[in-house]
Amino acid sequence: MKKICAALAVLLIVVSAFSVISRGASSQNGPICNSKSDVPPAYTSDPGGSGSDSWPMFRHDPSHTGAETGNSVLNGTLLWKQYIDDFFVQSSPAVVGGVVYIGSEDGSVYALNATSGVQLWNYTTGGDVMSSPAVVGGVVYIGGGIGSFYALNATNGFQLWNYTTGSAFESSPTVVNGVVYVGSFDGYVNALNATNGAKLWKFPAGGAIYSSPAVANGAVFVGSRDDNVYALNATSGAKFWNYTTGGSVDPSPAVVNGVVYVGSDDYNVYALNATNGAQLWNYTTNYLVESSPAVVNGVVYIGCDGKYGFIGQNVYALNVSDGAKLWNYTTDGSVESSPAVVRGVVYVGSADDNVYALNATSGAKLWNYLTGDYVWSSPAVVNGVVYVGSWDGYVYAFVSSSVIPEFPTVLFIPTFMLVMLMVLVICKRKHSKTSRK
Repeated sequence: MKKICAALAVLLIVVSAFSVISRGASSQNGPICNSKSDVPPAYTSDPGGSGSDSWPMFRHDPSHTGAETGNSVLNGTLLWKQYIDDFFVQSSPAVVGGVVYIGSEDGSVYALNATSGVQLWNYTTGGDVMSSPAVVGGVVYIGGGIGSFYALNATNGFQLWNYTTGSAFESSPTVVNGVVYVGSFDGYVNALNATNGAKLWKFPAGGAIYSSPAVANGAVFVGSRDDNVYALNATSGAKFWNYTTGGSVDPSPAVVNGVVYVGSDDYNVYALNATNGAQLWNYTTNYLVESSPAVVNGVVYIGCDGKYGFIGQNVYALNVSDGAKLWNYTTDGSVESSPAVVRGVVYVGSADDNVYALNATSGAKLWNYLTGDYVWSSPAVVNGVVYVGSWDGYVYAFVSSSVIPEFPTVLFIPTFMLVMLMVLVICKRKHSKTSRK
């Protein structure tokens, strides 16, 4: 019996070693992406340990800067793609604690493992979910398409509370100091208690609100389909000021250093004084501006639609001081996706079905990845991984190929130790039975 156990142990050692080597060798060819849930080998997403570990809400933070200081993704290797359903994924991801949270037009909210894409849970609302989630304090906040706003347990997706307006939500929530701010199709800006969903105040705009509120310095900034940008008191909802553009304001404002940056369907990007709403400058693009700006290092990055869907669609880089164009990059489809900027790289989607990475200084294309349909979802970048949804029903994750090791032994060492322990236990039991005979 001892000889049999010893032989078995040697065999398991050989098999485990072969498994490590063969898996490591297969990783050299990169991820294989043929199934509906493509899961590559283990990887280290942030070798330097300097990246942020979360993108908790639409446009990253309450001011909606759309910028992050983590690691950039320089060559766009597909890490995984997770099939959601035969519906559009227009919602933009939030990434917190190693989990990707995103909505879908199949009516559900999904939680996916950020490393593998494996689904952890989903919650069905019953209507389109085009709103993007905010994840704060272990709670997922998101609007639904049937007139309800939801707070879900981030661990298991159980509903904690819901707030009903009777009108759909496409606006994405911003959560600050225990208050949830979100717009709705009935033309209201809603402020809700983050703990129980109780209404704190409502402000009536003159049109539906697709825009997602930015919150900075005690004020809420939001656009409306009544052509206005509003600044409201974050505590009471009282109006500080409004600025009237020449078209609907569906994009979400970004607020940086006392200036509000926002686009409009009148083809313009505006810079407004955050205190009084006075116009500082405007830049006229080729067509409708449905994209929300990212503002970082003295530059405003924003997309615009193309006439008839294919003429003049661009990603722009504008000087924050005067709106002067620094560069533009032309895609083959409208750019309603909102840029994310991380360490000198601009990530954005397009209706030409691509996800793009552009040099933030020059606008030169670094890489692109062709999905199966429009990319109106806005990327989130966490620990050197880019996450984004597509109308093809998939959520994608991209990473630099250099961060995928050739021999991912981290996963196999614990497995090997467990197997060896089991072998020893079996042998000990066999030996004990033999001794008693």
